[in-house]
Amino acid sequence: MTTALPPSGVRATARIAAVVDARGRTALPVLSGEGPFALRRTRSADPARARVTLVGAMSAPLTGDRLAVEAEVGEGAALRVDGSAATIALPGLPGRTGEAQEPARYDVRLDVADGATAHWLPEPLISAAGSDLRQHLRVDLAPSARLVLRDEQVLGRTGEGPGRLGTRLTVRRGGRPLLDQRLDLGPGAPGWASGAVIGREHRAVGQLLVVDPDFGAEPPGPRVLGETAVVTPLAAGPAILVTAVAPDALQLRRLLDRSHIFTSW
Repeated sequence: MTTALPPSGVRATARIAAVVDARGRTALPVLSGEGPFALRRTRSADPARARVTLVGAMSAPLTGDRLAVEAEVGEGAALRVDGSAATIALPGLPGRTGEAQEPARYDVRLDVADGATAHWLPEPLISAAGSDLRQHLRVDLAPSARLVLRDEQVLGRTGEGPGRLGTRLTVRRGGRPLLDQRLDLGPGAPGWASGAVIGREHRAVGQLLVVDPDFGAEPPGPRVLGETAVVTPLAAGPAILVTAVAPDALQLRRLLDRSHIFTSW
């Protein structure tokens, strides 16, 4: 009889629930972190809105880890989630003899109800040399929900090459697909450094998605931001997508901020 080996790596899930309280402010009845996730309620410029900062409590994700963040924003609530520092994907410990190393997985799930607003604004994800990570951001929006989502990746730390990084962003609005986009980067990914993807001179890639019913039938029009960024209205809904590549994280953030299509709080 063969005994199954236990799975390697850390399993951890952070959970956030935001609702409107009796005073019309956003309360957080659920704010739960574990493993590498420490969740802190931080000061918001508007007391009616809630702000949560993700603080790294340990090095993660490492190869083999399974990490998740789940956030629910109730009807009429307003939640901003940001980060205290960049997330660094690192190589894990060597596996057992003959055991294949599984990629790390980092899943984010946002559910935003009618009349609610969600800002997902973490710091960049850095893919360190030797790491292997798959990230999937899933967002479900009610028809009158609002969303601002920033997603940035940096390929390698200073002076090193990147790890393998696969990312996917899936957004549904009113039960219908709004955006489903994938990137596969780093060693082993076909053509990732070619001009068709990010180009050899670029090591940072990111996007800023804004969904706002106030855009109505006429969202802001497409435009180019410099040589490596573009603003694109989405055909499936009142939404704008800003996509950019840059040599480093600082220049990437400047490009995304230049779009001026939302005011952060």
